[in-house]
Amino acid sequence: MALALGSRKAAATAPTALPVPPALRRKRRREAARTLAFLSPWLIGFGVFFAYPLLSTVYFSFMKYDGFRPPVFTGLRNWTYVFTDYPFFWEGLRNTLWLVVVMVTLRVVFGLGIGLLVTKIRSGLGFFRTAFYLPYLAPPVAATIAFAFLLNPGTGPVDHYLGKLGLPQPGWFNDPNWSKPALTMLAVWGIGDLMVIFMAALLDVPTEQYEAAELDGAGPWQRFRYVTFPNISPIVMFAVVTGVIQTMQYYTQAIVAGQVASGIIGGSGEQFEPGYPNGSTWTLPQMVYNLGFQRFDTGSACVVALILFAISMAFTSLLLRRKSGFMSVED
Repeated sequence: MALALGSRKAAATAPTALPVPPALRRKRRREAARTLAFLSPWLIGFGVFFAYPLLSTVYFSFMKYDGFRPPVFTGLRNWTYVFTDYPFFWEGLRNTLWLVVVMVTLRVVFGLGIGLLVTKIRSGLGFFRTAFYLPYLAPPVAATIAFAFLLNPGTGPVDHYLGKLGLPQPGWFNDPNWSKPALTMLAVWGIGDLMVIFMAALLDVPTEQYEAAELDGAGPWQRFRYVTFPNISPIVMFAVVTGVIQTMQYYTQAIVAGQVASGIIGGSGEQFEPGYPNGSTWTLPQMVYNLGFQRFDTGSACVVALILFAISMAFTSLLLRRKSGFMSVED
């Protein structure tokens, strides 16, 4: 009885919701409509260029579809084929992860190093800044063709001068053990974009902190470790994350280098199987092209695309969630 009386008293004393005036409801609707109007360009772009393609990729990954006949549901058959029967998947996955780890690391290190070097130059700054940035402006196809001819083991000048110096003469793009290092050299050569980003970050470090560190007796390494790096760590994080995303989409340079090195330049009616030499330059984006546009197996191509998306998201999430180690966005 006491509990019932208490509950009735609580219900009687509880505040009752006041009705919303019609004018206030109309105002809220107008504000919501205005907000949606401002968000509509982003919402349309997100839906058309991200949500719809992603959902379509998931849908077709469970279908047998060649682009001509209607899709037929096959369950997990496409996934099983990619993981167990497609002969290039694991090799391409290893190559892609190798490029992500090695290429991104070297690009960030060299970009930061050149940025530090250029900011210390007192005379001729404009010349050196332009000289280091110009390679980045070279079209990827043209730059790759030029590197393939320069590193040609038979006629290229690089191996010619290495031989004169008594040094080993690698096969570069014709050698499975040297093809990925050659692609990494090409990527490091076009380091101008990161150099400019790091230069802007380095010039923004407060000079008062350097002066205080010098007064405390800090040497060059201590000043970089305790002053420079903490200030530019968000920019380093940006360079690493964007580098991982770009390298996971690595396609043009690898396939062009393989074509030029093999001597097979695909023309009308010709097909070139990517990965030359011996599958050492296979990457996941090349598999999407090979399955979807050379073998007309859209379902399996969608499986590889989803795997590529998942790995990219995993790398990005791991880097952004790190709180210690190589860098921290909280520093």
